[in-house]
Amino acid sequence: MNTLTKKTYSYYFLLPAGIVYFVFFLLPTIMSFFFSMTWWTLTDWEFIGFENFITFLTEPSLNIGFKNTIIYAVVTSGLKVVIGLLLGIFLSTKLKTVGFIRSMVFFPTLLSTIAVGIAFSMMMHPSQGLINITLEALGIVGPDWLGDTKIALLSVAFVDVWKGVGIATVIFIAGILSIPQDYYEALAIDGGNAWHKFKSIILPLSRPAMNTVIILSFIGGLRSFDLIWAMTKGGPGFSTDLIASIIYKQYQAGFYGLSTAGNVILFILVAALAFPLYAYLNKKEVDL
Repeated sequence: MNTLTKKTYSYYFLLPAGIVYFVFFLLPTIMSFFFSMTWWTLTDWEFIGFENFITFLTEPSLNIGFKNTIIYAVVTSGLKVVIGLLLGIFLSTKLKTVGFIRSMVFFPTLLSTIAVGIAFSMMMHPSQGLINITLEALGIVGPDWLGDTKIALLSVAFVDVWKGVGIATVIFIAGILSIPQDYYEALAIDGGNAWHKFKSIILPLSRPAMNTVIILSFIGGLRSFDLIWAMTKGGPGFSTDLIASIIYKQYQAGFYGLSTAGNVILFILVAALAFPLYAYLNKKEVDL
């Protein structure tokens, strides 16, 4: 046999990983699709077709999660991109304290999401919270951050951005530092200023990093649950309920089939939005 075409390893070496992937990913996914079309408990089940999906999509208290989820994902991903890019540019300079500032920006990412949610829910208390006490000292009457239905979802989104912008910043720093210095030198020879540097070099050449941040933060926003649950549990009313928190509430209430259908819907929603977005961003990157 030709040594160039001889296989170094047998495909049987892939079998253990394939078994693990099937048992812990493919099989639960297939079972989820099946049980989403049933009424089931731990001991019994009954096939009911698409009734769970119809209920989940038509019940007002359940359907509101779709709007909140899209708003939450767009706001958090958009702010992480903008703030992360600005911090990435600032922290790519040769400041003496750049290492310390980078660690401070990244530090919230290391904290427990539940701990962050509990801490900020206390800080955002309308009368005893640190934020409103500080605003009161400045002569400003602070709002009820988590009790006002108009701003509660945005309040949680801003906490999400505070916690997650560190990863976006690190990705942008890596993208910016990978840009060859020749471009900056050529721009300096042509008399370009800081705005030209940002517009003509940093912004287009950091596009791969930006695309990564957009995809990761958008998917994370669509799947978010723990921070919402720690801070508001979906309240007041249903104003901060996301699809994931609604699914959890249905599990708590014993509607297992309905909540499983919600999981399938969330899976389809993430795939339906993330894959076209990835294809669009990748096409823009190739065109560049």
